[in-house]
Amino acid sequence: MGKEGSIIKRTSDIIISLFVLLITSPVLLLAIAAIRIESMGPAIFVQLRAGKNGKPFKMFKLRGMVENALEIGPNLTQVNDPRLTKMGKFLRRLSIDEIPQFINVLFGSMSIVGPRPEILDITDNYTEEQKKVFQFTPGITGFSQINGRQMLTPEERIRMEVEYYQSATFISDLLILLKTPLVILTNEGNV
Repeated sequence: MGKEGSIIKRTSDIIISLFVLLITSPVLLLAIAAIRIESMGPAIFVQLRAGKNGKPFKMFKLRGMVENALEIGPNLTQVNDPRLTKMGKFLRRLSIDEIPQFINVLFGSMSIVGPRPEILDITDNYTEEQKKVFQFTPGITGFSQINGRQMLTPEERIRMEVEYYQSATFISDLLILLKTPLVILTNEGNV
């Protein structure tokens, strides 16, 4: 949390990630078992996303869709997406599917607070102005995630994120982190 590239941000990312992974490990193990019982395929979904400087990285999530979801539908989740499994709907409703991203934070490819990491099909079409978002490490939660989430267009989200992260502070990121559970519990802006 805090200024991009600061030692405080990286240290807080590591400490928070280790803590979250430790306390959520029973939930994570139960979710993995439930995913495997309900549908075929791996419990962890790995997808290339655009990271800092536009460099692709492998982002981890709990799989919430049928095994071959990308072969039978669009890259992005739709409202009432029929590819979602029952367990997937539950995991997404509480954002439990995001827990493996704390591993990405430990690796340094993500931060706790930062811009939403987008799929390459979207970032390949970014304008020069939109590419400014690549100055920042993508995050599990962030300014756009607590201010509209998936109801924002990619253009709105990027504009908000570039504006916010250019002047982010430890306190402003802490406020985002504190507001995130309320947004999750109310399911505000989620698809």
